[in-house]
Amino acid sequence: MVDAAFGPQPGKRPDVSGPHQSYLNMVRQKRIYSAIFLVLLIVLLSGGFHLAEGRNAGGFLNGLPMLGAFPSEILSEGWADRANVPGLALHFIPSLIETLNIAAVSTLVGGLCAAFLSLMSTRGLAPLPRLTPVFRRTMDALRALPDVVIALVLIYVLGGGPIPAVIAISIHTSGALGKLFSEAAENADLKPVEGLTSTGATWGQRIWLGVIPQVAPNWASYLLMRFEINVRASAILGFVGQGGIGADLKIAMQWGTGKYDQVVAIFIILFLTIVVIDRTSDWLRTRLTKGARHG
Repeated sequence: MVDAAFGPQPGKRPDVSGPHQSYLNMVRQKRIYSAIFLVLLIVLLSGGFHLAEGRNAGGFLNGLPMLGAFPSEILSEGWADRANVPGLALHFIPSLIETLNIAAVSTLVGGLCAAFLSLMSTRGLAPLPRLTPVFRRTMDALRALPDVVIALVLIYVLGGGPIPAVIAISIHTSGALGKLFSEAAENADLKPVEGLTSTGATWGQRIWLGVIPQVAPNWASYLLMRFEINVRASAILGFVGQGGIGADLKIAMQWGTGKYDQVVAIFIILFLTIVVIDRTSDWLRTRLTKGARHG
């Protein structure tokens, strides 16, 4: 007679009389593996710390008490010259606008490239299925390149200014958004696409009428989220000579004592701008993805 529970092959059958004991054994084995992994992780971190400590000019632990010395110096001078901060904040508004423009253009260009790459790499929608892996690896490569590294390379080609920053952030944005856009497109319902195909619609018509209406809210949400990230990225790129408020912040910090009130003013307007963008984009994302009743 064949034991249908464990297949027709002869041999010793597993003992199912003690499922509780089997579960305990599995948990015990999992804990042993976790403990081994934790020990290896601690050993690797300790070895890496000692190696880095030996290569540093000064000791990390010895310099740890000085960690708050520079921020406290900036805050103390900014507080002493707090009367100058509002006027300095207004002075840096044009640089802030330049930073926002860099982020906006980069998000728009990167979003358009991401939409193209995502549609060309989405299974079931791509017009060239054999090239789908090529487009996917292209997005991986664009996403893996840090925008700071790209900007540093472009400085030698195009010089300083906002153009290298726009190109660098757009390249990274196209790879990052392309991945998110592709996942949203893969979850789209293909029934409208099949219906359009039966009527003889072209690939562009199938995408525009059958896919875009479904993925547009998610795509817009991802685009707004990426704009927040690009504002921070464009400010950081100012430190490598790409213009915007980051360049002003770098100059103010290089001057040292006597210019820290400018540093405080830049930090304040940058912080307030990011908060406003974050709250506004969060509200817009909620409206787009959940409907006006949640706004």
